[in-house]
Amino acid sequence: MGDTQDWTAAPGAAERARTLLATAWSCAVTADGAREEYVGAHTVADDGAVRLAVPDDSALTAAALCAPRQEPPALLEFADVAPVPVRERIRARLYLSGRITPDRGGFLFRPARVVLRRSGGAVVVGLDGYAAARPDPLAGAEARLLTHLADAHPDAVERLTRLIRPESLHAVTRVRPLAVDRHGLTLRIERARAHGDVRLPFHAPADDVAQLTERVHALLAQASAAACPRALQRQRADGDG
Repeated sequence: MGDTQDWTAAPGAAERARTLLATAWSCAVTADGAREEYVGAHTVADDGAVRLAVPDDSALTAAALCAPRQEPPALLEFADVAPVPVRERIRARLYLSGRITPDRGGFLFRPARVVLRRSGGAVVVGLDGYAAARPDPLAGAEARLLTHLADAHPDAVERLTRLIRPESLHAVTRVRPLAVDRHGLTLRIERARAHGDVRLPFHAPADDVAQLTERVHALLAQASAAACPRALQRQRADGDG
């Protein structure tokens, strides 16, 4: 599989941002110096605008009443939390800055700046790309799929490590499924005092759960043909002893 094949690439920053926004359960809002967290209070329009339904006695409502034209500047923060217990479960954070506008008994927020922060650093997402991007089609099923893989098929997770370079598995203590999207599966490689992530790209994008199942089975077939990493062989031998 060559690096020039777009379908093997990880999702771009705009798609990741829209996916995170679509799946996050809570939203932290900072306006007029006050910060509050709301659960289940936001919805997202097709263009990425965010609607907020907050209590009348919220700090955001007070900030809107005191701001010129009732449009206070605000910062919205969203966190992407791994559904499977791993070290450092926050996979990414999304920051949207702009102005809040009263709308239909709630508030409408159109971002003027979008920043996605991941373990590798932060990236500013272009507004046009953000507005045009769509969430990953597997986002709604990701938590269920990863939890099932981790809890019911740990043997399959171990088999997938055969696709990872042996040197990347040195001193490994645990391997867990961290993320899945239409382009591939990501494993979290944990060691005693550190961790890293390894991405296993699919041979073609998956647009639904049926296609995802086929893609994962294809990875497992590749893994079955590969030799078991020596690091895991030693780990199993030590555990048996």
